[in-house]
Amino acid sequence: MKEFLKPTYFYNFRHPSIQELIAPFIYNSLSVNEKAAGLYLKVRDGWRYNPNIISLEKKGYRASNLIKREHGHCIDKAIILIAGLRGLGIPARINLAKVKNHIAAQKVIEKLGTDELTPHGNAEIFLNGKWRKATPAFNAALCRFCNVEPLTFDGSRDSIFQEFDKAGGQFMEYLEDYGSFEDFPFEFVMETMKTNYPQVAHQFDGKTKTLII
Repeated sequence: MKEFLKPTYFYNFRHPSIQELIAPFIYNSLSVNEKAAGLYLKVRDGWRYNPNIISLEKKGYRASNLIKREHGHCIDKAIILIAGLRGLGIPARINLAKVKNHIAAQKVIEKLGTDELTPHGNAEIFLNGKWRKATPAFNAALCRFCNVEPLTFDGSRDSIFQEFDKAGGQFMEYLEDYGSFEDFPFEFVMETMKTNYPQVAHQFDGKTKTLII
């Protein structure tokens, strides 16, 4: 598990801001599951979900930079969670996938030319001898607005996007699993977005710093 515990450029958990984030969970009285579940909730609701601002720079995916913001998209929040977990001595890695958003805002569809979002990112946490998926993307307030139950995580089962809302309507759909990665694969993420979003591919020119949707 060494590779899933070490700090990296992106998961720089030794930074004071990440240490401050995880400080409440560094108690011997808490079980590993309790630490993971508590940090998950803190990240889920501590940053508002916002898929409309996508960094095209490496530094935009560094945990110590992401933590300064008030909002972030799924990958941003997964990186913060993974960095914090590694800082607590809990093995964690990122999993990437393509998902279909059945309630996508029209401006997202118009900008990207599709309601398929890629890559979606969630954390994978090694607990009790198994890798468990944890998706801290949608904060509780947003879930209430979208009429879906907020995703919880207790370490005993996977926590992935809700397939249906409370009324039974289709909400999110997983289309393709890109696999799991020891470190954040910046180049893969950029190339995946460029390939799947041809309408904005010209912005992946190395000069544009942020994609605004």
